[in-house]
Amino acid sequence: MDPQVTDNPSQTRFEIHEGEDLAGFAQYHAYKDEIAFLHTEISERFGGRGLAGLLIRGALDSARERGLKVLPYCPFVRGWITRHPDYVGLVPQQDRARFGL
Repeated sequence: MDPQVTDNPSQTRFEIHEGEDLAGFAQYHAYKDEIAFLHTEISERFGGRGLAGLLIRGALDSARERGLKVLPYCPFVRGWITRHPDYVGLVPQQDRARFGL
C-alpha cells in the first residue's frame, strides 16, 4: 500500500501512514492565511525510505491548494523547499531572506 498523507487538524499536524501505521508527522501552527511548519518527525522504523519528503510534499501541496502562505521554521521543511524551488513561492517574498530562501 502506498503511503498516505493526511491533515489531522485536531493534532495540528500532517501525518503520513503506511497502511494502519503512523510513520511520521509534520507539526504546524495555522493562523488566518498562514501555516507555520514547526517540526517534522519520522519514526525510526520507517527511516531511510523517503517518507519525510513525501510528507512535506503532501503538506505543501495542501497549503498551496488552500492558498496558505508557508513559514518553514522546521529545518527539514526549509531544506526541502530549498531543494525544490518550485515551492519557494509559497513562502511570502518578505520572509524568504530570514529563512535563507
